[in-house]
Amino acid sequence: MLYFAYGSNLNHFQMKRRCKDSIFLKKYNLKDFKLTFRSKYRAADIERKKNSIVPGGIFEISKSDEKKLDLYEDFPILYKKIYINYYNKKMMTYTMVDKTEFRYPTERYLNVVKRGYKDCNLDMKYLITALKNTR
Repeated sequence: MLYFAYGSNLNHFQMKRRCKDSIFLKKYNLKDFKLTFRSKYRAADIERKKNSIVPGGIFEISKSDEKKLDLYEDFPILYKKIYINYYNKKMMTYTMVDKTEFRYPTERYLNVVKRGYKDCNLDMKYLITALKNTR
């Protein structure tokens, strides 16, 4: 199954630890969404926004990987799943159930995300914009 990562799961080391079968396929820009950080965990989230982009990584994951991710993402309480059409294939990602206000991420979490941006060769300007965006 295809999985779109946009937060800490972009970090290849962390993703391998969480999902042993995962394979990074390529970077991908998710259109008409924007990146934000919210909830008491100050974690990454995406929300619909016209003419906006969320850079991320596409991973191939197994069924057992998906079950592990569901646990890590506190599905279905904190995050729910949405499916994106990717060249006539279904690609899964998570989005927060409760759209709380913007919360600046912890330094530790942010460093994991930044490492993930490097691992996937993503443009850091999108992350910087998301961090400036206090709504």
